[in-house]
Amino acid sequence: MSTPRGLRHNRCVLQVGPLKPSLEQTLADDYAARMLPEAPAAREAFLAEHGAQVTAVVTSGRTGVDAPLMGSLPNLGAVVNFGVGYDTTDVDAAAAHGVGVSNTPDVLTDCVADTAVGLMIDTLRRFSAADRYVRAGRWPVDGNYPLTRQVSNTRVGIIGLGRIGSAIALRLNAFGCSISYHNRHEVAGSPYPYASSPVELAQGVDVLVVAAAGGAGTRNLVDREVLDALGADGYLINIARGSVVDQDALVSALVDGRLAGAGLDVFADEPQVPAVLVSLDNVVLLPHVASGTVQTRAAMEALTLRNLDTFLATGELVTPVR
Repeated sequence: MSTPRGLRHNRCVLQVGPLKPSLEQTLADDYAARMLPEAPAAREAFLAEHGAQVTAVVTSGRTGVDAPLMGSLPNLGAVVNFGVGYDTTDVDAAAAHGVGVSNTPDVLTDCVADTAVGLMIDTLRRFSAADRYVRAGRWPVDGNYPLTRQVSNTRVGIIGLGRIGSAIALRLNAFGCSISYHNRHEVAGSPYPYASSPVELAQGVDVLVVAAAGGAGTRNLVDREVLDALGADGYLINIARGSVVDQDALVSALVDGRLAGAGLDVFADEPQVPAVLVSLDNVVLLPHVASGTVQTRAAMEALTLRNLDTFLATGELVTPVR
């Protein structure tokens, strides 16, 4: 049996991009991890001197490892990802180079599902906007806040009925919502009606929740046609990846009144958010915090380190993505 790639050399861990501070500290203290410089000249010099030594990279879904960087790390064996999303890492290039990729599934499912439901409630009931209404002193001047949309018993479509999508559906069952979904493939044994396309799904629901994985296969999956099918009384909730929704089409639909509102935790070019979205009172904006609880981030950190430790010891990953 051949020695796994990356174990034929002394272990050298490289951190790519910012991570949770306690994870960064552990990588520095316990693994003597190096940090990849951001400045192009310093980065190029670092890779020329140290690239061949690197056997494992620890990164996040917001940074990732692209094909050119992998090409500069000839002895790389694993990309250990802090987060469930890994669309910023070129998994095809990784496979071609014999590099394993891991993520942190399951441990953040509950918090992300909680966030989706919270965003949906806030977006339909406009609680954040109502809070601003009170703080601005408008209540005694302009009178009662306008009526909003009921959450219970709404028709909800979920794009992506994986771990997180299923957890969202379970929570919304308690609100009496009727659930339907779209996936690349129908989920065997699912109790929910299946729609063969995002457009078909959007045509029959009041709220469309995006919980699909990011990447080239889902880029702009929710486009103008889908948003128009959702209609002027419909709402979009996105806790997946900004790339899954055509952001320009979304902005246009909101500005033109072709969509009733949106709740967004993710954006196309984070941390940049279009000014027009910020200006709209029928849009709830979160800074990509769906998994951002103390408990969940600690569990994600622990699983990241388990993947790293297991790879360095055996060449295997605990939670490989494919």
